[in-house]
Amino acid sequence: MKVVYIIGPFRGKTHWQVYQNVQNAERLGLEVARRGAMPLIPHKNTENFDGLLTDEFWIEGTKELLCRADAAITVEAIGIDWRKSTGSVGEVEDMEKVLKRPVFHSLADLALWLRE
Repeated sequence: MKVVYIIGPFRGKTHWQVYQNVQNAERLGLEVARRGAMPLIPHKNTENFDGLLTDEFWIEGTKELLCRADAAITVEAIGIDWRKSTGSVGEVEDMEKVLKRPVFHSLADLALWLRE
């Protein structure tokens, strides 16, 4: 089974915005699962840990999770702009340029890749 990392904004100016970002990632994760891959949703892993450890710890941890994924998909697949998030931009760059793994922006393209 392929593992697909969900890329999208996490941080927000308010707790409500963070909650919405987590919900968007979770919604996309379900769509990934419906297409036969295991979603890796870092948003869900750390949603309640704000302020408990350093940002550096969480960033390094999510980079390690990214390394373990077969591919990634951005929340653009559900109509959310991920490009305003510097973390998301960095994850896409790492996945494509460093890890040389595919990043999808649509569920249709992900589904095609999963069928190959």
